[in-house]
Amino acid sequence: MRIGELAARAGTTTRALRYYESRGLLPARRGENGHRRYDESDLRLLRQIRALQDVGFGLEETRPFVECLRAGHPQGDSCPASLAVYRRKLAELDGLIEELRAARDKVAAQLTKAELAAGATVPGGPEPVCELGGRKL
Repeated sequence: MRIGELAARAGTTTRALRYYESRGLLPARRGENGHRRYDESDLRLLRQIRALQDVGFGLEETRPFVECLRAGHPQGDSCPASLAVYRRKLAELDGLIEELRAARDKVAAQLTKAELAAGATVPGGPEPVCELGGRKL
């Protein structure tokens, strides 16, 4: 199949395919007329790349999966190098989750503090002032 058909079937652009080719992830085969030629195995590679990118893997992180498929394995994640990438990505995601959890805890604590301060006003006392706009509430 030609590059346009492959791009359409893979749900990507011809520009992306050329880029993958330049990065060595997609084979650069040409027909007698000089046009790029692709087959079903190339579509399989692209689907693996796209599936990994859709869940946050960088393009270079897909390389072991592509190489695993090229080596003839039925799945791109059945090789030790692919499993290692999964482990690294999982550790990275766990770290990001912890950072987000810590940020959330800080925001929740600040909200609690602000709510307590707003609720601590005494009837007949000074009116609370919005710190953002300087207006009385």
